[in-house]
Amino acid sequence: MPLLSQYDLSGKTAILSSTGGDESPLLASVLAEAGATVFAVTRRQEQLDAILSALEGNGSSGGKHGGVAVPLVSDDAVSRAMAEFDRLDRPVDILVNDNRSLLAKPTGEITLSEWDELQSRNVRTAFLLSQAVGLRMIERESGRIVNLISGLAERGMMGGSAFSVSQAGLLALTRSLAVEWGRHNIRVNAIGVGWSISEDVPLEIQREEQLVRYTPLRRKGHPRDIGPLLVYLCSDACDYTTGQPIYIDGGLNAHP
Repeated sequence: MPLLSQYDLSGKTAILSSTGGDESPLLASVLAEAGATVFAVTRRQEQLDAILSALEGNGSSGGKHGGVAVPLVSDDAVSRAMAEFDRLDRPVDILVNDNRSLLAKPTGEITLSEWDELQSRNVRTAFLLSQAVGLRMIERESGRIVNLISGLAERGMMGGSAFSVSQAGLLALTRSLAVEWGRHNIRVNAIGVGWSISEDVPLEIQREEQLVRYTPLRRKGHPRDIGPLLVYLCSDACDYTTGQPIYIDGGLNAHP
């Protein structure tokens, strides 16, 4: 995509954390295309492989990127990830938390272990990584943190109580860190997404689904819809925006 000079991420290093989802490889590629070195932190090795393959496939210099797969709900996961990141011998300028592991289940059927694991994956991991990275950013008086959240952070859905709570927690974390760390030149924002797919499905097929017809723009989202905003929020151009959820959801969140 065309890149304005003020959005250039050359010389910057980004940590991209993902608990799963099809968007992460493309998001990593977008950051790399803008000039950033990307270090991925994933829950499973196959997720990490997909991200690193995408970074190599888009023409980025694969040798400068890296990553680690760790069980993100374990007590030492973040310290292990940061120790591996330190092998790059670079400061961290950007943190992107993509923590949207899904649980769709009636509230009365959710077990305590399912609840705890989901909150750990989505909220605890983002908090611990933000804490570890944020302390480094505070020392340098500079940084950008972007949390990807679902539109269910501010809406309800049948069978979505556990997931919605985790996304609302990420939104609250975004706002709180923005208030606390703004004086250190750290901007913390969220990108809210709706129903998305990573494949290119013809519109006429998409519109056979009721939720697509309910979406004002009448199509599902694609990870490339997020890319330009992600680059902006990670760049120096994002200087007076912090604590904000910005929704790229085809208009879903505009519904009552």
